[in-house]
Amino acid sequence: MADFNLDREIDRRATPALKWRPMVLGPDGDDLFPAGVADMDFAAPPCVLEALEQRLDHGVFGYEAVPDGLFPALIAWNDQRHGWKIDQDHILRSPNVLNALAIAATLFTDPGDGIVVQPPVFFDFFDLIRENGRRIAANPLILNNGRYEMDFDGLERLARNPRNRMLFLCNPHNPVGRVWTRDELRRVDDICRRNGLLVVSDEIHGDITFAGSPYTPFATLGQAAAENSITCLSPAKSFNIASCCSAFTVVADDARRHAFQAENSRLTVNKNNAFASVAMEAAWRGGGPWLDAVLDYIGRNLALVRERLDGQTAVTLIEPEGTFLVWLDFRALGMGPDDLTAFLRHKAGWAVTRGAAFGPGGEGFARVNIACTRVRLGRALDRLSRAIAGHLDTL
Repeated sequence: MADFNLDREIDRRATPALKWRPMVLGPDGDDLFPAGVADMDFAAPPCVLEALEQRLDHGVFGYEAVPDGLFPALIAWNDQRHGWKIDQDHILRSPNVLNALAIAATLFTDPGDGIVVQPPVFFDFFDLIRENGRRIAANPLILNNGRYEMDFDGLERLARNPRNRMLFLCNPHNPVGRVWTRDELRRVDDICRRNGLLVVSDEIHGDITFAGSPYTPFATLGQAAAENSITCLSPAKSFNIASCCSAFTVVADDARRHAFQAENSRLTVNKNNAFASVAMEAAWRGGGPWLDAVLDYIGRNLALVRERLDGQTAVTLIEPEGTFLVWLDFRALGMGPDDLTAFLRHKAGWAVTRGAAFGPGGEGFARVNIACTRVRLGRALDRLSRAIAGHLDTL
């Protein structure tokens, strides 16, 4: 495996990196472990940096069309990596995944309609639904012996309600780290199609899974599933290029795709950024070895977390199957959400995303980003162990 020097510490404060900004860390957060924002601390793949340098050297940055090679690169990547043969005619551009989710919600539901979510789940789902005048229909996941499962009976009940029109599926699931199996997704497909619930699947973490837990694109379940779904994709997470890439929707149903195209045009969100196009095509064409190295590195970071928490009764790792985010259970500490956040910040020096932000079932948990250097992660785990020991000594 190629050496991409993932142990190199890069000072991200030299740029306006969100995870280091006062809006995230607070005015006194310079010494915190910045583990709340879901991006990596690793430099982008060399093939991406080289392609961007070449494009910069050209020097002319006028209006551009979609490069001829971009969609074929996306198609080849998903075919070779995941066995998903995407029809190029089904692909549309979007500025980002959340934009695609918002457009889907406003196009294919009416104000007041319910959109089903399965918390604890990515917090922006809730804001997006509310801000667009739709209603949250929560179907909480079930934590069963340390592993999250979907509540299929609950999904069936919500799907039968004609006022619920759409499911926001998170596949793989942020924050709990489940990579839904093909059988689980088939049950979702069956329930949704029988009850007229459109599946809008956020699959931005699809490339980031661990051995034994392959990602199944929802649209690969069959033609009927593909036509009753909209898939949202982006290379942002896979190649750590969130600030210089865009996103894509895959819409197999002709009528929905034409409606999406018309809405993109109405909102004028169909323009192209030269650097985003170059970065994405280069990543899909040449970034495979880099991603494999990153997955191996994250896997070893996860092993470090597992080792340090082994035997620790105050915090439990919910074993992830994918993503570079770990979901930690601090409920044994007996703290409310505000107290837990304060403890992690002021005693352990951790800036995390509090579990309560992910909706019902998130209280007492925290989401922690482990896509950082192992040295930084090891120091953070040391601080956490000392903080917990100090807290338990006071009881």
